[in-house]
Amino acid sequence: MRVVLRKLVEGRLRWALILWMFVMSAIAFLDRVNISIAGQALAREFKLSNIQLGWVFSAFVLGYALFQAPGGRLADRFGPRRVIALGVVWWGLFTTLTALVPAGFALALPLLLAVRFVLGNGEAVVYPSSNRLVANWIPSVERGRANGLIFAGVGAGAGVTPPLITYILVHWGWRWSFYASALIGLAAGAIWYLLARDTPQEHPWIGQRELAHIEAGLPAAGQDADRRGAPPWKRIVSNKNVQVVTLTYFTFGYASYIFFTWFFTYLNKVRGLDLKASAIYSTIPFLAMAGCSPLGGWVADVLVKRYGRRVGRCGVAAFGMGLAAVFLALATQVKSAQLASVALAGGAGALYLSQSAYWAVTADIAGPWAGFTSGLMNMGGQIGGAVTASLTPWIAEHFGWSASFLVAAALAAAGSAAWLRVDPDARV
Repeated sequence: MRVVLRKLVEGRLRWALILWMFVMSAIAFLDRVNISIAGQALAREFKLSNIQLGWVFSAFVLGYALFQAPGGRLADRFGPRRVIALGVVWWGLFTTLTALVPAGFALALPLLLAVRFVLGNGEAVVYPSSNRLVANWIPSVERGRANGLIFAGVGAGAGVTPPLITYILVHWGWRWSFYASALIGLAAGAIWYLLARDTPQEHPWIGQRELAHIEAGLPAAGQDADRRGAPPWKRIVSNKNVQVVTLTYFTFGYASYIFFTWFFTYLNKVRGLDLKASAIYSTIPFLAMAGCSPLGGWVADVLVKRYGRRVGRCGVAAFGMGLAAVFLALATQVKSAQLASVALAGGAGALYLSQSAYWAVTADIAGPWAGFTSGLMNMGGQIGGAVTASLTPWIAEHFGWSASFLVAAALAAAGSAAWLRVDPDARV
């Protein structure tokens, strides 16, 4: 079996690792989006209001956000193989603990907040570690495609979640939706640990031709620096490009997390679709994400080869964020629930046209500190997600759901404009 697998990946080992990171990315989002589908059943059992349920959503995102930079630092120091494997065990444990909160428990809300916060800490290592993998394994001109494929897992995992979790809810109850997610994650994590290595030079299956191709395509600046010492965090934090990318990723996170937290509830409770229809239509934005993420990465890499990183990274990201703002605003003017779902799916897909650019730019400009720097950027995005998880129902309650989506559209437009100030060729 090992010989057959080795033959299959010969010359393409780096893409086999990226493909499995796609799988891990999908499972990570299965683990986090399951609560948005099971949320109403959970809220009924523990007598939570929508605003309190928003706090539970935000607790995860806050824990996830705060551990991004430390998670990236762990990946820089110990390598993505071990850090991702440990993260999978962590989130499997705390996903299970979410389901073990007893019915009728007087302190259910504080306990749920604590469990979801700590679960967020464990999941925080996934994408900074994947960017460390990309920085180690993927030539610069292929990083758009690599990150596009990894983040297609976000849409794939989130897209599979509504029908899968709805089916489990109907047949076995909301608690089993968490048990199933944990078991799937642990199985995928075991395969990751067996397949992955931190660098091409460490992998016994790497061929000389592929190794030479990888080494020739890595940016020269800082790739061989010693990652065991502390990163130059003051220089990284004060860098203008890092600051602007982090700021625009905040706007990305705010807009995208509406789909991960409140979109199912919006279709079911606001647009009046039944549970089955809500599950079907709520998958459309995630399918758009899954398709547009690799498309955006591929287009970006083509443009990088022809016109350089400024056009290929910043131009694609600015276009995607601007287009997302247009779709999100248009969706508020549509009366049909089905057409609104399609318009919002256009917004979600447009957002993910820009996704790979964020991660490719941080890998390029940060070199040996790609994990820490992308973690810092992702912290900005997840803070945006934590804000939208709690702020969206508040805006909806006081000003209507259209206002919630218009705020997201305005922030996406601001994020688009911010990309024009990024210099992707300037190394930290």
